[in-house]
Amino acid sequence: MKIVSVLVILLSACTASAQTYPTKPIRLVVGFDTGGAADIIARAMSDPLSRALGRSIIVENKPGAGSSLAAAFVAKAAPDGYTIMIASQSGMIVNPLINKGVAYDTQRDFVAITQVTSSPLVVAVNPSLPVNSIRELIAEAKKNPGKLNFSTSGNGSLPHLATALFDALAGIDMVHVPYKSGGLSVQSVLAGDTHVTFATAPSVMPQVTTRARSSLIASLPGMEEAGLANYNLSIWYGFFAPAGTPRDIVKRLFDASVQALQDTRLKEVLERQGTETAASRSPEDFAAFLREEANVIARVIRETGAKFD
Repeated sequence: MKIVSVLVILLSACTASAQTYPTKPIRLVVGFDTGGAADIIARAMSDPLSRALGRSIIVENKPGAGSSLAAAFVAKAAPDGYTIMIASQSGMIVNPLINKGVAYDTQRDFVAITQVTSSPLVVAVNPSLPVNSIRELIAEAKKNPGKLNFSTSGNGSLPHLATALFDALAGIDMVHVPYKSGGLSVQSVLAGDTHVTFATAPSVMPQVTTRARSSLIASLPGMEEAGLANYNLSIWYGFFAPAGTPRDIVKRLFDASVQALQDTRLKEVLERQGTETAASRSPEDFAAFLREEANVIARVIRETGAKFD
């Protein structure tokens, strides 16, 4: 009887906390440095999300290892809804697939809240490189095997996967130079420290990596027009909480996020960055999407023989 009483007390306490949540500011962790897509999206969403929740959203950058350091940090945070993370395929799927040493398991250590955005990746080169199209880039890389390098937002990031797949499908070999954010990666190309970058749309927009032209950047050709019909890759971002976060709190975060994504000013800001809002139907729907996405990416890596050296 005492055990039953304790369970009733605990369940009542959980219900009460969910009903009053949130009572203090919420930390939104970004796995990359300032200036990259994740940081731009998090900061753009912080105001409408704060209004939807009635509490401040504090954006905190924890860059490193393609966002896996931030993911490991959030996985160990208290599951009370006050520490959440914005992440893409980089930290939630790609890194765990190619690096068995990461300190977390996405399915075990996180609960999915909702997808928030979707956008194409784009390709940019330093002006000193004598190329003006994807076809010319492939030709230049084949003419100079192992001499061209590419920058990304980190080992195991989606841009890393994107370029590895590009190398495999095009039959070329470029050298990887990782940075701590998409912004730093793009800056390295602008400075001439690296030759090429596959980057998120908010960071740079000269060539699109979806198969067809993207409506977000309609003037730029997709990969099919460039001769790589089998190449089709876009990037999404979503919100995640530590596993064990009460379901009612996850639902509160989901509802507030969906409300924030309807904000007209937010949509305008993101559209200027080549990104569109993309809310999930439910946390469960987002979790199912993640499982399917992991299967697809694993199959693509296996079938193309993409390397992550």
